[in-house]
Amino acid sequence: MIKSIKGTRDILPDEVGAWHRVEQAAHQLFSRYGYREIRTPIFEETQLFARGIGADTDIVAKEMYTFPDRDEEKTSLTLRPEATAGIVRAVIEHNLYQTDPALKVYALGPMFRRERPQKGRYRQFHQVDVEAFGMERPSIDVEIIQLALDYLRACGLTESQLILNSVGDAKCRPAYVETLRSALRAHKDRLCADCQRRTETNPLRVLDCKVPEDQAIIESLPKISDHLCAECRDHFAEVRRELGLLEIPYELSHRLVRGLDYYTRTTFEVTSAALGAQNSVLGGGRYDGLVRDLGGPDLSGIGFALGMERLVMLIPPGPQESRCDAFLAVLVPRAFDRALLIQHDLREAGVRVLVDHEARGLKSQMKKADKLGARYVAIMGEDELADDVWTVRDMTTSTQERVSDVKLAEYIEEKMRGRDAG
Repeated sequence: MIKSIKGTRDILPDEVGAWHRVEQAAHQLFSRYGYREIRTPIFEETQLFARGIGADTDIVAKEMYTFPDRDEEKTSLTLRPEATAGIVRAVIEHNLYQTDPALKVYALGPMFRRERPQKGRYRQFHQVDVEAFGMERPSIDVEIIQLALDYLRACGLTESQLILNSVGDAKCRPAYVETLRSALRAHKDRLCADCQRRTETNPLRVLDCKVPEDQAIIESLPKISDHLCAECRDHFAEVRRELGLLEIPYELSHRLVRGLDYYTRTTFEVTSAALGAQNSVLGGGRYDGLVRDLGGPDLSGIGFALGMERLVMLIPPGPQESRCDAFLAVLVPRAFDRALLIQHDLREAGVRVLVDHEARGLKSQMKKADKLGARYVAIMGEDELADDVWTVRDMTTSTQERVSDVKLAEYIEEKMRGRDAG
């Protein structure tokens, strides 16, 4: 038997309802904030991610699914490990920054990373991604954070914690990185292998290390908050002031740097204790130099992304949806043509209807209708066929009445309207 590949999973019909809820919440809420949906390809040129995310990040160095183009072997392609780089590429390629007076977009779809599968994290996973471009004032940072928290609440997540930091910009961060690297070199032999490597390639990533033995050293390292330039300090102070104005609680963490090189200034993360040690639900921040670095204008950007698998794990289960409104139980073969005509009329009227194609006995069909959550069962046996009627049973009240064959679709449609209105 062939099974699914390690790190992937099937989303089965009984689970899809929860996915619909988080998708519908995205479509409904994001539009209120002025964000429009964008859809980009699931694979791009590898260079897009190497330049955009950073060649020394774990994602690019270890986790990407990369392969040569079949027809143009010199071209290297990669399944997208995240959405922002592809969205920025689309913004530049289609000049959206010139045609959209409020360039705000969101995307939903699969991403791919070859990392160790763990709770709520897979090698093929799905993300909700939100991006805003061309707005430099701190108020857009606060809007993005507020939208992220509103979205989690709209999905049913009631308990979460906002973590906040500033990682500086191109003016102040390089000097801090060198200060951090020098401090790390003094402890290099006592750090884990990953941190020893990152000390030289990407010192900021050391701050995100989870190895218990490294924590005392990391806590003693210089803090980026003490090395911000005046512009970054003022920007972060205004972000915090506006969060206070909106009564949005947060916790500061000088170790929150995120895993991608393109972040500048405000970075944030939302966590949930329900996930255990790997407790991140959502993360994002500013990336003011990314559009320029990928060949576009010097356009600011900010956004967030979240894994849908983890979100679905956290939200309370919704009621089990019924599969149909009406079930047609045909007990004699000669009545089946009538069922085919009736179900067509019902579907045209917006009623969900199923029929038993195997023509089982009444008891079996009633049991099936009950499992499918049918509100009404219309039965036609020998007696009903002779009188050109259907016996319609209300599965909620256990009452039934006979309805003319030509009136059945109209009858059920009216019943459904009255029930929905009530």
